[in-house]
Amino acid sequence: MPGAAVEIDGLRVERGGRTVLPGLSVRIPAGQVVGLLGPSGSGKSTLIRAVVGVQVVAAGSVRVLGESAGSPVLRRRIGYVTQSPSVYDDLTVRANVRYFASILGASRASVDEAIAAVDLDSHADSRVGRLSGGQRSRVSLACALVGDPELLVLDEPTVGLDPVLRRDLWDLFDRLAAQGRSLLVSSHVMDEAARCDRLLLLREGEVLADATLPELLARTGAEDAEGAFLALIDHAEETTR
Repeated sequence: MPGAAVEIDGLRVERGGRTVLPGLSVRIPAGQVVGLLGPSGSGKSTLIRAVVGVQVVAAGSVRVLGESAGSPVLRRRIGYVTQSPSVYDDLTVRANVRYFASILGASRASVDEAIAAVDLDSHADSRVGRLSGGQRSRVSLACALVGDPELLVLDEPTVGLDPVLRRDLWDLFDRLAAQGRSLLVSSHVMDEAARCDRLLLLREGEVLADATLPELLARTGAEDAEGAFLALIDHAEETTR
């Protein structure tokens, strides 16, 4: 696919003697917000780890921004936010973001810009350990943004956030995509599907659908993303009986 941010071919991952991804192939387009949706245990986090190059794979290939996943040249070009905040509790918000900026060679101005982007200006000098869970998640996002990455990979970034913060984060994701960045956002919250340009629906390590929300609704006759997902699961189970 021309303009693909991520190209995955025949990806197989085995963990603990179990096949998590049996041979997944998919293209993630550039400049869009792509939602990776599915229930817990569907393989979302494993796929994300493969994209950022920290997952051992048994077979297949993963190319990110034209390079093999995990290549050193990708370190500044990718921003990765894990499910659990990956920040230092004993440092302030600003010190955390400044630390990651120094690793990536980013400017001091980018530190303030990243903090402002996640709406933590008023907490910039607060120790992270004293912040709420949602605020700590936003600190992680600021650390990922400070290097001005071309691709943002976000693993369940809105878990534990109230509806207002969830809305504000999705508004930020939309703005980043409008600036030309690519975003891969995993979630198990189906109503977030409406905020994505494209959806990958995953179940038991396999892609049930790779389409826009309107395409999914037209294909299944469902009224919303959750209904479409359930319809696809029912169809998959019927064909395997």
